[in-house]
Amino acid sequence: MEYVNLGPSGLKVSRLCLGCMSYGDTTKGWHGDWVLSEDESRPFIREALEAGINFFDTANMYSKGASEEVIGKLLPEFARRDEIVVATKAFLPWRQAPNTGGNSRKSLFQAVDDSLIRLKMDYVDLFQIHRWDKDTPIEETMEALHDIVKAGKARYIGASSMWAWQFAKAQEVAKANGWTRFVSMQNHVNLLYREEEREMLPLCADQGVSVIPWSPLARGKLARAWDETTVRSETDGFGKTLYRQNEEADRAIIEAVGAIAAERGVSRATVALGWHFAKGVTAPIIGATKDGHMAAAVAAMDLGLTGEEVARLEEPYLPKQPVGVETTAPRNWSLSVRDG
Repeated sequence: MEYVNLGPSGLKVSRLCLGCMSYGDTTKGWHGDWVLSEDESRPFIREALEAGINFFDTANMYSKGASEEVIGKLLPEFARRDEIVVATKAFLPWRQAPNTGGNSRKSLFQAVDDSLIRLKMDYVDLFQIHRWDKDTPIEETMEALHDIVKAGKARYIGASSMWAWQFAKAQEVAKANGWTRFVSMQNHVNLLYREEEREMLPLCADQGVSVIPWSPLARGKLARAWDETTVRSETDGFGKTLYRQNEEADRAIIEAVGAIAAERGVSRATVALGWHFAKGVTAPIIGATKDGHMAAAVAAMDLGLTGEEVARLEEPYLPKQPVGVETTAPRNWSLSVRDG
């Protein structure tokens, strides 16, 4: 396993991050039958650590908090706290009531305290805002995050899917006030969704911010044949909203993944993840719920796609309307997202 610094920080993370959204409790009514119980999750946590993965990502809203509870219980069975990097996120409502979500000072302090209780930890290594909060001044959010770091509840902070101008504004607000800045961006990037290449990825590269993409296999679509389905693909409501545009182009990309996988004698997942490493991504956030998932991801680090193979994978792509980010226009912006 290779380890690199997370953004401009000194924190060392593995080149693969294990996403823990699939670990939790199906009885909490959060998602479908693809969520694994604690006992079902244990082998994958252990396999990740044995493969050298030290980076684990969850969120306060995954399985309504049960994901944090599961990894908080399982990680100490196999690893020392100082040898692992635990990331969580806050923003989405944990209850339908005022102040039970968003990026206000009140909400963020409540969210991190609740996460630490579920994780049974004194601190998280990376505390991330899950989305931009249009109802809270960014100055309030960045100062709150800075104070959370200074209080010892988090070591570093990161952000997730938002517009590049929003991310740049947040970083500049923090810089101007001497507050903690984001070291990572967890955004939506894969072969079927490359809109982040327009602004966010160049911004992160210029500023030295690490990119840790969610859904690097496009909810598993890149890991299977076009017509193949899974329990998750049939029951994941959010996932169904992500890949509805330019389906013929998507099909051509998936067929290119399959062709290169056959030529190389590796899995489709290995090829699709190998594209991320060819593009310089720090650590794609992988999921592992079945035998072979982890091995396919680890193999991607050494695949070494050629320039010609990367071109074959990228050539069918057609631009898409942005998904997975807040689409409300900022004040005084006259153009709609569809217009521009």
